[in-house]
Amino acid sequence: MKNKILICLFILTISSFGFINSEKDQLDAFSNQVIQQGATGDDVIELQARLQYLAFYNGKIDGVFGWGTYWALRNFQYEFGMEIDGLAGAATKQKLADASEFDRDYVYEQIRKGNDFTHYGGVDNDKQSKPNNNNTSSGSGSSGGTSGSDSGSGDSDQQQDTNETTDEDLEPSAVNMPQGFSQNDIQIMANAVYGEARGEPYEGQVAVASVILNRVESPSFPNTVSGVIFEPRAFTAVSDGQIWLTPNDQAKKAVLDAINGWDPTGEAIYYFNPDTATSAWIWSRPQIKRIGKHVFCM
Repeated sequence: MKNKILICLFILTISSFGFINSEKDQLDAFSNQVIQQGATGDDVIELQARLQYLAFYNGKIDGVFGWGTYWALRNFQYEFGMEIDGLAGAATKQKLADASEFDRDYVYEQIRKGNDFTHYGGVDNDKQSKPNNNNTSSGSGSSGGTSGSDSGSGDSDQQQDTNETTDEDLEPSAVNMPQGFSQNDIQIMANAVYGEARGEPYEGQVAVASVILNRVESPSFPNTVSGVIFEPRAFTAVSDGQIWLTPNDQAKKAVLDAINGWDPTGEAIYYFNPDTATSAWIWSRPQIKRIGKHVFCM
């Protein structure tokens, strides 16, 4: 009997040790310190890399918690239904660790070499490109008003596609690309176009891409592609997760056509589906034209 008791105690001890180690492995992603604006060091490097992996941050991974990192973190907290405080506490760090990957060796090797680099998810390390040096913030925090869920479609009658983005889908299919847009900008725009307008005519898909670009140029919106796309309540595809569906070649082509100057919207910065829009505010915007199911407006 005594031996059985000892064996049981031994098993419980081993089990508890395994649980502690498992919990420790989950939290090893960061230190135990709360990461906040003004912080520097390894925790901030990992924070920036994980936010960039998820396309919330497109600035330089430098280990300095500035405004770009702050707004990227707030947007992440909003999209993942967390308290929006711009602080990376235990819950936020765990959510980041669960939702992203961090190739520590790759990131630190690039930093040691003094390289400009990105760390976007779904992109092989040898395909990562330099960040856009003209726009180092993931969002300015100023919006000038959005139309909530009415500013994008993500129509429920569209076919749901649960495929994840693959490396084969990441190379732009066209050349003659204007300066100022990285391969990663094009990729996340293609994701947005596919998530928002894959059931629309091709002109309507170019139009959605044009609205994103017009917002980047507008002083009322964030000045980066990812900042615009992930601005809170800006696009339905972000809110319902369709932003992460695998875009087809047509969505990518629509993005490149918009970047190369085709704007079917007449410089619109909003659009909505009049059959589903519930916001009185969006109906008050000056309307320009209708393409497919969407009305484009200023």
